[in-house]
Amino acid sequence: MRVLGIDCGTEYTGYGVVDLLSDDRNNDRLVCIVCGAIKVSPRDPMPTRLSRISIGLQELISQHRPDRVAIEDVFYATNVKSALKLGQVRGVAMLAAASAGLEVAEYSPLSIKSAVVGYGRAEKHQVQQMVMRLLNLDQIPEPADAADALAIAICHLHTAATQERQSATR
Repeated sequence: MRVLGIDCGTEYTGYGVVDLLSDDRNNDRLVCIVCGAIKVSPRDPMPTRLSRISIGLQELISQHRPDRVAIEDVFYATNVKSALKLGQVRGVAMLAAASAGLEVAEYSPLSIKSAVVGYGRAEKHQVQQMVMRLLNLDQIPEPADAADALAIAICHLHTAATQERQSATR
């Protein structure tokens, strides 16, 4: 399974594509295909920023052909205006995925941290370290939004694998 994780933001929208590969012994391995961030200028009008994010995500989906898209649920914003802007970016991310016929899964920050670190209240650097280890990377992905997006993708892969195992035992 290939998952595109998206960490929505109004200046940096992080992305990470992760594959879950199984060998002939059914040993699973996570592989980072690509990660980075779509950077937009805070000086540009919001419609321009949303358009650039949309185009960037559409290109990523077209190029890397994920099976699913996972994004972080809105959990906290410093103010209502920030929450609304973040909601607009999330809407653009969902639309890009849905337009490509992809399902979108949403995860709370607590779920993401639990899936990656094993502790829902983990610090940001702990999540980054585990992303690096789980994907066998030489260094922590930059920018931080890319590492967050990879964590979101890993969360979905772990969750989907757990659900698949539970379905098989029923």
